[in-house]
Amino acid sequence: MFVLGIDPGLSRCGYGCVEQVAGRQRAVAAGVVTTDRALPLPDRLATLRRDLRELVEEHAPDVVVVERVFFQTNVRTAMSVGQASGVALLTAAEAGCEVAEYSSNEVKLAVTGYGAATKKQVQRMVATLLALGEVPRPPDAADALALALCHLAASRTSRRLPAGEGRGHPTVGAGALSRAAAQVVAAQVATQVVAAQVVAAQAATQVVAGTRGAR
Repeated sequence: MFVLGIDPGLSRCGYGCVEQVAGRQRAVAAGVVTTDRALPLPDRLATLRRDLRELVEEHAPDVVVVERVFFQTNVRTAMSVGQASGVALLTAAEAGCEVAEYSSNEVKLAVTGYGAATKKQVQRMVATLLALGEVPRPPDAADALALALCHLAASRTSRRLPAGEGRGHPTVGAGALSRAAAQVVAAQVATQVVAAQVVAAQAATQVVAGTRGAR
């Protein structure tokens, strides 16, 4: 099985290709796709899509694995990660690839055996499992390789289970298109929620200030 892991990001999108043959895994390629921060957002998304399409065409993976996006404290980061994730899902679905998604904790658990492992612990285990001489750089590439390893581990587990059991993460085909759109919308909603919270906090501050002034 040949798996392409993608760690989504707009400025830096990590990728890692892992091949498994006869139970042995090896890293085929790893790196990052970058976009120019000075360009308008639509151009950056187009650049990311073009580069990811070239990666998929070059390596022809059996499965593309993308990290499942959860809301983050930094809304700007959540927005860009959600947009990049949508582009990755769209590109894989258009190429006819199977698509799988895993959360960060699921990847940590699969790679290190501990769902709360640190990034450095994950990176060291990636190097160990793939028999690399050093930890993959940059970290985005290591995270992408970890995603690929996570899917290979999940695939081994599912093959050992009876049909219909333990398959909590079915692969996605063309349905990934709607999921990609939903992730972008969800990120936009998160932005609106935080903006409303900021406005409410500012109003509360003004009320407290007015109360103190009246005293």
